[in-house]
Amino acid sequence: MRKMMADKALVRRLSACETMGSATTICSDKTGTLTLNQMTVVETYVGRKKLDPPDDSSKLHPEVLSLINEGIAQNTTGNIFVPKDGGETEVSGSPTEKAILSWAMKLGMNFELIRSSSKVLHVFPFNSEKKRGGVAVKRADSGVHIHWKGAAEIVLGTCTQYIDSNGHPQSIEEEKAFFKKAIDDMATQSLRCVAIAYRSYEFDKIPSKEEDLDQWTLPEHELVLLAIVGIKDPCRPGVKDAVRLCTEAGVKVRMVTGDNLQTAKAIALECGILVSLEDAVEPNIIEGKTFRQLSEMEREQVAKKITVMGRSSPNDKLLLVQALRKEGEVVAVTGDGTNDAPALHEADIGLSMGIQGTEVAKESSDIIILDDNFASVVKVVRWGRSVYANIQKFIQFQLTVNVAALCINVVAAVSSGEVPLNAVQLLWVNLIMDTLGALALATEPPTDSLMNRSPVGRREPLITNVMWRNLFVQAFYQVIVLLVLNFGGESILRQDTRTHTLEVKNTIIFNTFVMCQIFNEFNARKPEGMNVFKGVTKNRLFVGIVGVTFILQILIIEFLGKFATTVRLNSKQWLACVCIGLFSWPLAIIGKLIPVSKTPLSRTVVKAFRRLKKTRTE
Repeated sequence: MRKMMADKALVRRLSACETMGSATTICSDKTGTLTLNQMTVVETYVGRKKLDPPDDSSKLHPEVLSLINEGIAQNTTGNIFVPKDGGETEVSGSPTEKAILSWAMKLGMNFELIRSSSKVLHVFPFNSEKKRGGVAVKRADSGVHIHWKGAAEIVLGTCTQYIDSNGHPQSIEEEKAFFKKAIDDMATQSLRCVAIAYRSYEFDKIPSKEEDLDQWTLPEHELVLLAIVGIKDPCRPGVKDAVRLCTEAGVKVRMVTGDNLQTAKAIALECGILVSLEDAVEPNIIEGKTFRQLSEMEREQVAKKITVMGRSSPNDKLLLVQALRKEGEVVAVTGDGTNDAPALHEADIGLSMGIQGTEVAKESSDIIILDDNFASVVKVVRWGRSVYANIQKFIQFQLTVNVAALCINVVAAVSSGEVPLNAVQLLWVNLIMDTLGALALATEPPTDSLMNRSPVGRREPLITNVMWRNLFVQAFYQVIVLLVLNFGGESILRQDTRTHTLEVKNTIIFNTFVMCQIFNEFNARKPEGMNVFKGVTKNRLFVGIVGVTFILQILIIEFLGKFATTVRLNSKQWLACVCIGLFSWPLAIIGKLIPVSKTPLSRTVVKAFRRLKKTRTE
């Protein structure tokens, strides 16, 4: 976990590490995860006029400028702090709010003056469903203005007029095509489009009682369009490579965003989530509303094909996660908002953002990405696969130890009534192999090769056919060699007395058994790779543990004979034990040449049993 912290991932639930290694799809937010979340207004339309640069206030009519500044200053959750000592101005709020406030300041907006000269009567907070927020403001002349700000195409749909360059309202019907094209052009440049609009309202129609005012619905039609701004949020460096790594690893990256489909498509192409424009067609890209309106069965059929979902709400993300899981996908989801909590909870692995994420989102997640970076999500996948692979390595190693010990003692006990490995020796083997072996294999660091294999399916067995093959090869070798020593040891050794011969024989069996496990520990590092020494020097703990195990074995044989019921061995006997153990290395290479079926052994056995049962009934 400490090592994962260094890779900017805080694990809240340990089981999530292993599950992340099996992830087949990642549903990622756009803002702040795939992008830098450093937003700047780079393009502006006021009326039909495009401002170049976007903060050139000299081209704006004073009345238009006043209305834009009023709408931005009052309809915001952000704030502007101007130090009295003339220091740098500080802008607070969400990244979108900060970008718009900074733009308005360049237009000459006096934030405090506007705030103090008008009074906010009612607020409709920004809503992820409606994609806009509004405010009713009472001006100094007792007039009321209702300001709206939100997703450009949605706000545009509620406008009946726009302000021309002279500050006069004009009918928007004939110009809607122009504004829609302007929005699409900005969206294809991967700009987030925000529209600012307002309307006048009669003060008498506003409820005077506070309880009535709380229930009052802010008028949202017959608006006058003031401006459309395009906000640039650049892609994070390294995201394209991270997405490519995921694709090569068999993990599908899907982008789920509240931005419009054109912006989402442009960002997806920039990040490599969409490979080409030919991919940017339904159902690869889809609007949240369209997906939401499908039946449950249709959603399940479409979900696997979706790569980009635009104009989506947190509920759409939840529906997508549910549909993907029903199709057998292991789903990881990123989220930062309070409304993302259901999707984070529903997913197999919930990944919340450490910087922008709310406390509710963090509580609902399994892992917190501390730097909000998608590249860190990919590192979590690598760690997850590493944890899963290390568990498999340890299981293979432990099964080999236990199967070999069981077979040797059972066969010897049945045939001669005596066991070559006594209780103390088996306890010693379990102590050094269970504890130290687990520590050695569980600390294997993640490697790039882990990202070259497909993710483990939800229904795949933990013990694979490759593991069974390796286990049987090594266990069979150990059992045969040790049984030969057990039954033929006396004739081979020929010591002074039969008692001494038995003691030496049992000591050699015990020592050979331990040597086999020590050298087989190297084989367990690479269940499929031929070169079992690759990267071994990078894991100093592994080398140290193997060395310590070897030294402890020398001590117990040479100096703790009474404790383990062993006798001292001469150099030739030690060499024989080590050579038998060393042979497990070339044997492992030979074993890996044996082909194995991809169908899990359990399924093969079940199929064979059913076939046998069917033939008997016939």
